[in-house]
Amino acid sequence: MRVYLSEDYKSMSRRAANIISAQVITKPDCVLGLATGGTPVGTYQQLVEWYKKGDLSFAETKSVNLDEYLGLSPRHEQSYRYFMQSNLFDHIDIKPENTHVLNGLAKSPVAECAAYNQLIRDLGGIDLQLLGMGHNGHIAFNEPGDNFGLETHVVNLTESTIEANKRFFERREDVPRQALSMGIKNIMNARRILIVVSGEEKADIVYRAFRGPVTPDVPASVLQLHPDVTLVGDRAALSKLVEAGEPVCG
Repeated sequence: MRVYLSEDYKSMSRRAANIISAQVITKPDCVLGLATGGTPVGTYQQLVEWYKKGDLSFAETKSVNLDEYLGLSPRHEQSYRYFMQSNLFDHIDIKPENTHVLNGLAKSPVAECAAYNQLIRDLGGIDLQLLGMGHNGHIAFNEPGDNFGLETHVVNLTESTIEANKRFFERREDVPRQALSMGIKNIMNARRILIVVSGEEKADIVYRAFRGPVTPDVPASVLQLHPDVTLVGDRAALSKLVEAGEPVCG
């Protein structure tokens, strides 16, 4: 695992965007696995800026997103399809038919998950998977205790995840209780993984994920077993790794 320490959120976002842009430039028709949440927003903003400057094109790139709330339409302001359109897709030259997000209104969520697994296989797999990490160590919506062998599946969200996401909704009661999510198996099958973390409140879980045992109790800990993982974080989020002597790049 390579660990890059950045001084702040802005420089962290730029570093992550550099890694993604290098992937796109090296292989223009690559498959990007994309994430939502607060942490990747700065990375997407940097990619948009480079695209507008003419430094980067996504014309041949394909994308698959990690997850979607069950029960939210793509037009709902808190759906992850809406998030991706607002933060990235509407501002770059990626073809709409090449962007893939799970359908939160699918009549059969189980069939939607199976079709998504097949889609990933049909695309040839994910070249670079971008991840954030939740306060309880979840990646995508793979919660503590979930089976590492799962592919895309229906998830019952934990109370801690609902609590963390309530800030995006008018009321806590409005937060969906279920989601569709790629499984750990999908994520681990990606050729490369890029995980971004920011803020002092993530320091403990980052340490547990990357210096503790590999356990379903901390889903992100499974990334220790992947052959090509890059962790990019700001100084606050990586503070405990640094204190423990983890080798980092500036």
